Amino acid sequence: MHALFLPEPSVPPLALANPLGGADHELATWFHERLSPAFVAVLHAFTNFGSSEWIGIAVFALVSFFAWKRWWPSLVTLIVAVPGGMLLNEWVKVLVHRQRPFVDGPFVDWSGYSFASGHTIGATLLYGQLLLFILPVVKTRHWRLLSIFSAASLIVLVGFSRIALGAHFLTDVLAAIFFGIVWLAFSLFATRPMRSRTVPTIDLPFLAEPAVVSVESAEKPVQILPR
Repeated sequence: MHALFLPEPSVPPLALANPLGGADHELATWFHERLSPAFVAVLHAFTNFGSSEWIGIAVFALVSFFAWKRWWPSLVTLIVAVPGGMLLNEWVKVLVHRQRPFVDGPFVDWSGYSFASGHTIGATLLYGQLLLFILPVVKTRHWRLLSIFSAASLIVLVGFSRIALGAHFLTDVLAAIFFGIVWLAFSLFATRPMRSRTVPTIDLPFLAEPAVVSVESAEKPVQILPR
């Protein structure tokens, strides 16, 4: 809910046409009219998975772990992907200047601009990057699908909560997911030379398939000497 403080850009705000403007306002109004204290409490539980506080704690824990293991490529990739992408999104917010769907009301407690959703892009960057760390070491199809489903579910729940709470339009959330995926791809490409030099080996035995190891006999073959 708390946006980073950034100075106003020297260029004027971008005038972006929104072809889904009508649907945006209708969906936002539909949810806003049906908000209740219980519904809001559930939505806040979902939205916290994309809050700057939670993402800051998660990133700090991962950075500490990577530094302890001396996995410097993973550490740099994480910093470029998550804090870097979130900072870039704050500049997009200031540049576009799109107002939020609702700025007054009993359940409205945010400020700043709407496009694109900071919570949603934060969730996309954090859980997307975690997925990129996990997938290369997960061998079984079951665990790979579960990892993808878990990351996607968290991102969708955060995005849905931001729309239902009236903090963002649908297009704000969709743009945040798109920007997050693009930034993850850029971060993966930009840090590829570093990762190719040092690739940490993560041992996750409970996620790996049973290894089939061929064991050769320790005895030397009997040699028949010519007469």
